[in-house]
Amino acid sequence: MLEFVVWTIATLGIVTLTVILAERYGVEMAVGIFASLTVLANILAVKRIAVGSLMGPAGVLVYSSTFLITDVLGEIYGKEYGKKAVIAGFFANIVALVSVLIAVNWQPAPEYIMPPELEKAFEDVFSFAPRIVIASMVAYLISQTHDVYAFHFWKTKTAGRHLWLRNNASTMVSQLIDTVLFITIAFYGAVSFSALAEMIVGQYVIKVAIALLDTPFMYIAAYSWKLISSSKA
Repeated sequence: MLEFVVWTIATLGIVTLTVILAERYGVEMAVGIFASLTVLANILAVKRIAVGSLMGPAGVLVYSSTFLITDVLGEIYGKEYGKKAVIAGFFANIVALVSVLIAVNWQPAPEYIMPPELEKAFEDVFSFAPRIVIASMVAYLISQTHDVYAFHFWKTKTAGRHLWLRNNASTMVSQLIDTVLFITIAFYGAVSFSALAEMIVGQYVIKVAIALLDTPFMYIAAYSWKLISSSKA
């Protein structure tokens, strides 16, 4: 459990740093980092990690941090920039998917013979089952879009107060949508209902823990923006 907390704080810290740099050098940097993280999350999902008795993909840390970025974008720059990040992430994943499929199916150069075990390892890591890809893309679009709109819904309801509330309320519900949609579409019929429910609960609990841990980083990003804005004035 300690390892999970340490790695989560490290990941969120690095992401927050990039957002702070974006506040100084341009919002496009944050949008680009968001798109990169969504691609990286799908690659890391091949490995499974254990958090206590719970199981989840290694990419859960990286993917969960993308919700922090859209919330920061929404808080500082407005809803439209959050939507742009979601669209950028979607097309970044399409580009990555097509490129990976080409690389996996392309014959190696004749003068370079990859050892069979490395060839198999490469294909195992980068070969995506069509059903998993569809599940990932559907869950991504719906949950991330919900996060952008939910964040601004709560911001309006609270008249701009209680940053912690809109950050957690939007992220936790969005993560639930993402988890239920992805696991249901990807594994329904392939595993028992009890196993399906266990996968959903396990991954969602991990994501909620990450969402709670990202709250201080949301405040750090918002506060740094105020400092940078005042220094430019």
